[in-house]
Amino acid sequence: MFNEDFLHYIWSNKLFTTSELKTLQNEKITIIKSGQHNTDAGPDFFNAQLKIGETLWAGNVEIHLRSSDWVKHKHQLDRAYDNVILHVVYQNDQPVFDKNKRLIPTIELKALIDEKLIVNYENLINSKSTNWIPCGQQIKSVDKFIISTWLDRLAIERLERKSNEILTTLKFNATNFEETFYLYLFKYFGLNVNALPFELLAKNTSLRIIEKHNSLSSIEALLYGQAGFLEENYTDEYYQKLKKEYQFLKVKFKLKPIDRSLWKLLRLRPSNFPTIRISQLANLMSTNSRLFAKIIEAKTIKEVQKYLITHASIYWNNHYHFGDELIKSTTKNLGLTTINNIIINVVVPFTFVYGKVKNDELMIEKSLEMLSNMNAESNSIVEKWEEIGIKANNAMQTQSLIELKKNYCFQKKCLTCSIGNNILRQ
Repeated sequence: MFNEDFLHYIWSNKLFTTSELKTLQNEKITIIKSGQHNTDAGPDFFNAQLKIGETLWAGNVEIHLRSSDWVKHKHQLDRAYDNVILHVVYQNDQPVFDKNKRLIPTIELKALIDEKLIVNYENLINSKSTNWIPCGQQIKSVDKFIISTWLDRLAIERLERKSNEILTTLKFNATNFEETFYLYLFKYFGLNVNALPFELLAKNTSLRIIEKHNSLSSIEALLYGQAGFLEENYTDEYYQKLKKEYQFLKVKFKLKPIDRSLWKLLRLRPSNFPTIRISQLANLMSTNSRLFAKIIEAKTIKEVQKYLITHASIYWNNHYHFGDELIKSTTKNLGLTTINNIIINVVVPFTFVYGKVKNDELMIEKSLEMLSNMNAESNSIVEKWEEIGIKANNAMQTQSLIELKKNYCFQKKCLTCSIGNNILRQ
């Protein structure tokens, strides 16, 4: 059996027989406006306009699978439902009255909905768990233009969602873009595995303190110390130098390190170990003061990439951990793929937010152009989409496909998806 969301979809799109429509009280009804869908508490649709009999009504509409749900949910005791002018149900199993004992006009949809629509919906929602997406078997029947247009909308939707999160943090940081950008940059450097400890490291070591130091060794000492990595007794000269420097800075700025146990190494490539990433960040911070200001003024993607080029200190050429020396020596550069992912996931959303805050449409357009001009991302989600016939040509489309999978397909929100809508109505 479908849920009420399906009936909301049916009602708002008038996907039922509306000719000669009558209430269960045998009054003719004409739907002028279905109303505004309400996703919060209260009636399901606000400000509907209906003609019932010879009277024009304006008010709210409540929708249930069964009419008895009105009593089950105790709406007759809730003043928020006093202005309900129509009760829409799939099946009528009892008459319903408001708190004044007035019989509420009701329509039953059971015989008015095309059975094929119900079957299509149930096929989507109840698709086998082996299907990567609910419409995996039907998506090839959807017109390419519909898919393309929907992906364009999802790219904006994804940026809007990311921007709302950034705006919340920005407000907390008194609209300090540099500090907020610094926080998100650190968080992304940690990838999914170490995003939290890197975020805590940035919060625990403010950009203001880092900007007081020009030398790489001081910034490394700050970051490694605050990350909890300088509490051992390794004899390496590099380690001892950092530890001594941090002890001084810790007292000077009244610092307290985060718990080292927060850092995770399981299933991480050695090049992504936090020890390597912290040194890369320290190098980046030591060579680029006011990094966000430089990036926001950049004219091309190559210029942005140039600002994000960094590497770990020489010590890490033959180390992944303090004290454990490797035979083979390799420079630990930040790879171009990682740089591009930082641009896609940090630089672009911040450029978008900056444009919104400054009311700068050119800056908003710049953020979208950056995505359009960057190569498509390569990850498991994008590869799966390609397997079922949806190939991305640039980063804007890969971001859209990630949004579609995570926030629509995975949650089976087919009713609010243009692709799902097209399949439902076939």
